Amino acid sequence: MRAAAGSSLPRGPEVFMNILLTAVNAKYIHSNPAVYSLRAYAKKHLGSASPVSIGVAEYTINHRTEDILASVYEQEPDVLCFSCYIWNIGCVTELAREFHKLCPHVPIWVGGPEVSYDAEAFLREHEEVTGVMAGEGEQTFFELCEYYTGIRTGLDAIRGIFFRRKDKIVKTGGREALVMDELPFYYKDDTDFEHRIIYYESGRGCPFSCSYCLSSLDKTLRFRSLNLVREELSFFLEQNVPQVKFVDRTFNCRHDRTEEIWRFLLENDNGVTNFHFEIAADLLTEEEFLLLEQMRPGQVQLEIGVQSANMATLAEVERKTDLKRLADAVRRIRRGKNIHVHLDLIAGLPYEDYESFAASFNKVYALRPDQLQLGFLKVLKGSGMRARAEKYGLLYRDTPPYEVLRTDWLDYPEIIRLKRAEEMLEVCYNSGQYEMTERILAPRFQSAFAFYESLGLFYEERGYFAVSHSRLRRAEILLEFTAEYAPEVMEVIRESLIYDLYARENIKSRPSWAADVSEWRELTRRYCRNGKQTHIERFFYRFSDEEEEMRRQIPKREAEPFYLLFDYNRRDPVSRQAAICVLHNG
Repeated sequence: MRAAAGSSLPRGPEVFMNILLTAVNAKYIHSNPAVYSLRAYAKKHLGSASPVSIGVAEYTINHRTEDILASVYEQEPDVLCFSCYIWNIGCVTELAREFHKLCPHVPIWVGGPEVSYDAEAFLREHEEVTGVMAGEGEQTFFELCEYYTGIRTGLDAIRGIFFRRKDKIVKTGGREALVMDELPFYYKDDTDFEHRIIYYESGRGCPFSCSYCLSSLDKTLRFRSLNLVREELSFFLEQNVPQVKFVDRTFNCRHDRTEEIWRFLLENDNGVTNFHFEIAADLLTEEEFLLLEQMRPGQVQLEIGVQSANMATLAEVERKTDLKRLADAVRRIRRGKNIHVHLDLIAGLPYEDYESFAASFNKVYALRPDQLQLGFLKVLKGSGMRARAEKYGLLYRDTPPYEVLRTDWLDYPEIIRLKRAEEMLEVCYNSGQYEMTERILAPRFQSAFAFYESLGLFYEERGYFAVSHSRLRRAEILLEFTAEYAPEVMEVIRESLIYDLYARENIKSRPSWAADVSEWRELTRRYCRNGKQTHIERFFYRFSDEEEEMRRQIPKREAEPFYLLFDYNRRDPVSRQAAICVLHNG
């Protein structure tokens, strides 16, 4: 039923009510656990006889706003709710504004971190929005459902909300944190997650106080009981879910839980599912190391926030990290070659100037993680960093994601340079597409950071940032760069690029500098009987899997060629590179 213009919403237990929870995600493969959790909790407590129908509608920021608007309108909500984050708030506010024009008497509620910390200001700016669910929303949303069906007689008694009453904004006060076991496990009831990342929450709250992070504001550490966690992880394992991302902040802050869960995963591995954890590496215990070392390659991946190697910076942002223990832990994990390791850095933190950040980068890069994310400070609403912005001379964008523009230690031209280096890091390192080439080229520069900085400058001078490039074109640009910056390794880079291109996939377009494959046609006929799933290439340089060996010296050219078979049916579970073996040395 749609509320007609000029009417008020009907009330009463007998009335059928259509409430729509709407999420606009960053990518199609993402899902929004918040809206599913709100729906599951409300349905559980409303009961099967409830006159409320709670729908979930998910879109992405890549959808046209007019298409989302049409889709939402056609679902005829009596109450419309949006989940708000820095990546979707612009889209959400536009949708709310346009939907309100069409259906002015349909209440619009919003929730999520992007509206929870300035709810009153948000409501004053967006008159089309009825109210804000601030903070943890399950109980709040359930009580709103009761209100709109007439079970509750007023909004004032619902804690955790801000709402508009004529020209006044009413705040009802905060509510107590939920017990985690009270939250239903909603994945069993939904089948729309087959091709998407599964997000799983076994705990809420964070024990740390990092001033740039909103997680530090929730000090009520709560955990789901281990029996429930084991039961729910078993469901994912039975369904052969490709990936489960734990959204717990600092997953290993409680060692007994960490060990129990990792032991359970080790003993019940299905050979398919990958589990992602965000951890503090410097807190890992010997027992946790031993469990990680036994994991199937690709079974677990770890995200570890370093943020800075500058101790003054870490102290100022209230991040307690033992950098030596962290580095030792990462090296030990990497030696096992069975776990994908993701490390994070943040540019724009206090006391971190350009040279200091370059030093932080080089220290973290030296740990050779599978992925190194160079992020830029986001001055989030409600964070300590925003409260102290004036103290740090911190300028940031007024619009989401509120990214840093300048600090007392880092000016805007330097941030531009860092962004260029960051893009090159994504192209050459994090993509995994030019691994051997990067190992050979980077040591030719004063530091790893200098390599990415120089490559970024090269792209800028040639106008390459303004153009979208294929993998093969990126390789050609690396050849151009080598000719100008490191001509002494030009010959070996020609081969390393061919190695990299075929290690990732059996590329359709052959590099212009590669030899004619007809020269080893007989080998191809003998070994490549499964079409595009294998490829043979001739080389004169040997590229070692041992990174340190590759970085110490430039490979020497062999007197005679040898041949490598790239097998795409057998890939490394961690790097996803093809299995490679030597076929012939002639």
